[in-house]
Amino acid sequence: MPRLLNSPTSKSNCGPVWVALVLLGISALNTQAKTVLSVPQQVSLSPNFPTQQLSISWLGGEATTFDLIIFTTEFKETIFSDTVSAVVNQDSGRHQWTWTSVEPLECTSLSVQIRSREGETTSEWSEPQILEGKDLPSNSEAQMFPQDRIVPAGANTTFCCIVEEGKEFKSIRYENTNMPVKRLSRRSYAITAIFQEATRITGSNVICHSNGPITGATIFVGYPPLPSWFKCETRDLISAVCHWDKGRYTNLGGRRRTRYSVNNRDCSERNMCALSQWDGNWTLVAANPLGQYNLTDSAELSHRVYPVAPLNLSHVAHAWNATLFWEWTHSSYSSLALVCQVELAGRSTTVRDFFGVGLRSVFLTDLHPDEKYSVQVRCGAQNNFWKWGDWSELHHFKTKPYAPDAPSVWLWLTSDNTGLIVWKPLTRLQSHGKILRYSVTVGNAGKTELTESLSPENHSFPVNLTRWASLSHDNRVRAAVVAENVAGTSPPAIVPLRFRDVEPPALAQAAHNSSGFSLSWQQNAGSTCSYVVEWCETLCLNCSVDWIRLDAGNTNVSIPSANLLPGVRYNFSLYGCPSDFPVLMQRWQGYKEELPPSRVELKIAQLDCDVVLSWEEVPLEKRRGFLLGYNVYISNSSQLTLLEKLDASRRTYTVSGLPAGSYKFVVKAYTSGGEGTDSIVSIRLEPCGGLILPILTSMGIVTLLLATVALVCYKKRRWVKTAFYPDIPEPKLPGDWSRTQEPMDVKPFPHSIVHILEKPERDPYKDALVVIPEEEVDDHAEGTGDGPVDVDERQSLRYYNQVVDERPIRPRYPDSSASSLSSVDSANTDVTYTGISEGFQPHTGPSMSSGATAGGYQPQMRPVTLGGNQASPEPLVEPQVVGCGGYKPQSSWLIDSPTEADERMSPTPSLGSPTSVASTHFLLSDREGDEQERRQTSSSAAAWLTNLLFSAKP
Repeated sequence: MPRLLNSPTSKSNCGPVWVALVLLGISALNTQAKTVLSVPQQVSLSPNFPTQQLSISWLGGEATTFDLIIFTTEFKETIFSDTVSAVVNQDSGRHQWTWTSVEPLECTSLSVQIRSREGETTSEWSEPQILEGKDLPSNSEAQMFPQDRIVPAGANTTFCCIVEEGKEFKSIRYENTNMPVKRLSRRSYAITAIFQEATRITGSNVICHSNGPITGATIFVGYPPLPSWFKCETRDLISAVCHWDKGRYTNLGGRRRTRYSVNNRDCSERNMCALSQWDGNWTLVAANPLGQYNLTDSAELSHRVYPVAPLNLSHVAHAWNATLFWEWTHSSYSSLALVCQVELAGRSTTVRDFFGVGLRSVFLTDLHPDEKYSVQVRCGAQNNFWKWGDWSELHHFKTKPYAPDAPSVWLWLTSDNTGLIVWKPLTRLQSHGKILRYSVTVGNAGKTELTESLSPENHSFPVNLTRWASLSHDNRVRAAVVAENVAGTSPPAIVPLRFRDVEPPALAQAAHNSSGFSLSWQQNAGSTCSYVVEWCETLCLNCSVDWIRLDAGNTNVSIPSANLLPGVRYNFSLYGCPSDFPVLMQRWQGYKEELPPSRVELKIAQLDCDVVLSWEEVPLEKRRGFLLGYNVYISNSSQLTLLEKLDASRRTYTVSGLPAGSYKFVVKAYTSGGEGTDSIVSIRLEPCGGLILPILTSMGIVTLLLATVALVCYKKRRWVKTAFYPDIPEPKLPGDWSRTQEPMDVKPFPHSIVHILEKPERDPYKDALVVIPEEEVDDHAEGTGDGPVDVDERQSLRYYNQVVDERPIRPRYPDSSASSLSSVDSANTDVTYTGISEGFQPHTGPSMSSGATAGGYQPQMRPVTLGGNQASPEPLVEPQVVGCGGYKPQSSWLIDSPTEADERMSPTPSLGSPTSVASTHFLLSDREGDEQERRQTSSSAAAWLTNLLFSAKP
């Protein structure tokens, strides 16, 4: 390093570098000295309160831009802060810049400061300059700004309210709306109305409320002028008249209204302006406080001719034409080629065009006699037509009368022998004046037989066709009708008084459409006759008749129906050759509009079990259409049920199959126009005699049911017998009955045999036991058996059975013994009581072995197993009498409750109870057997239905 410093090369290189550094430092110091900016001086503020603009001017240095700040003096709130470029006034050298405030400049005091700026270098701020507002303490009264401001629609406007010193602010209302408020200073408050709509001419009010005096302002919101269609024209071929359309309404009036001028001539009163000379070029200027609008126009004189209205119209009138005259205000029109329109109004209005130079009169043709007319005239330039001139005033005139036209005449036949000569009243266009009278003349071959004068109100004349036919030899009697007015008489209208006798054709239905009734027919070959179509109401003899005449060759016509009534039937008749001998060719009938018919006269009656409805035919005048039929309904509460639709030829209906009760029926006639009025009848249907069939039906059903039951019972007969007639089980006898039978070693009592007489006469006093002599007993005993008996010890008792009920006693079991003596033919029974002792067995003789029967009582001695089936037992045989001593009761029976030893000896220790020959039950029941029988019977009854239904056995 020391070597480098001492090196001559290094030393020579460092000199220029240090020189450069020194020079740069000196340059920087000079530049810094030059960029020191001067502070703006003599700041001046010039406000424009109506426009809310503040003009700021100052003297400054060499800077081209300046920082500018504006803030409220009292609250120090910045309102504007930006860098601006000011314009330098060459004369004064002052910088000037204009700022527009949102709030009115009067609202509060504003302070302004400015400083110079050059890039990033700025000067110091100037001293604040203050624009004093109206809210200073020295102005203590209440105020509001702006006052009477005019703004365009859609703009925003800020209002401020300065309340009175010492008072409290409440609110600000724009019309009827409370607005949000911004506070600007101690006493100043502001609102902003945005997108304001156009106000009425008197403006909108803004009111400030406080606890002090109320203050306010008015604002006018409108539009700048926008006129259109600016044109100038001439009326006298010398001067010019300019017109324009004002365009949209500006909503500004009074001193704020729009003002117009043409070529610097004030024309503000109307939207037109008159100039004394034709200039050829015009400029319209429209201006109001919100703006100004200009329009221009140019044209040649001959191209803008707008004629004035003709004056002093007059006329010369005739029956069929007239001449119209008028005058012009300007003499210059005498050389002007004109086209004029004449509007002629009479029964109708027409417009006719006429051409000519200086036109002053026209000739009007094709008028009608005795007719009033009104005319008015207007004209325009024939060459380079610009527009029609003004209409003249209305001019009235009337044409003269003329002889009337011939009326239309027809002969209407009211019967076979009478008729009416009828004619149509003449219209104003046909009468050509007021009709004074009608004349009717009847004659033949130029010979007048009758002339009658009628008032103008009469339009018919009756004639007797038979009378006039008898006066004529060739049947060519004619009637002529003539109308008369002040100008003369009409040509005669002739009609023949004779019709050709033909068979009337059948009536056909006429079709109606929007244009009327369309009628058509076929034309006869070679026929050159004309036609008449006549129509009138079908049922009205005194109504008017109408007709229409048709030329030869026509085969159809449309009859207008404007004067015809709906729901009324009309007849149409076509006559050929009406001028000679009219011939009835075809007939029609029809309705202009079919309506629902009237109600029918309904009757009701009950015939056997049926209801018969009947009604009369609807009269023609009440049909109101072509009757299509009848609808028959039955009424169920408020609902109608259709039973049947009947054609028009039927007028009865029978309802069958109804049960007894109350019914209501409705019948409605109907046409193509709909159903008519309800015809309602009610009936209470009584029970009818037709009960035989239900009874027979019920009997048949019962018979069939019984047959079915019988068939089932037959197929199930074994089960039925078992269920309802079971075999009576043999009694269970006590004791041992299995030992060998042998005669009982007991002598019967003498009176052990009771003989019952056969059918004695019943004597209540003899109902007792009577002692029978022994001789009779012996005789009787001999016939009772072959065994030995002890006659000496035997006695017989005669016993009368006290039978009260003489009804036959049916044996319970058909298989019972033939020895049962309960016969229906016997009122008393022979009963033999025989003593029985244990171990006793009656002696059985040969008769028992042979099966012979005896007529006495025999005890049931054989044991029978309970529950077993008892087959048909053999007949009981009367036992041989082996003892004597008379009657002896059965005292040898065992007791019902045997001892245990007895039970071991025999399963049946007791016989039980004796039985009656007239009964199948024990007189004294066996308890064991009874309980078992009851159980068996109960189980049998519970199962009988199951066996019946499910058993497959017959």
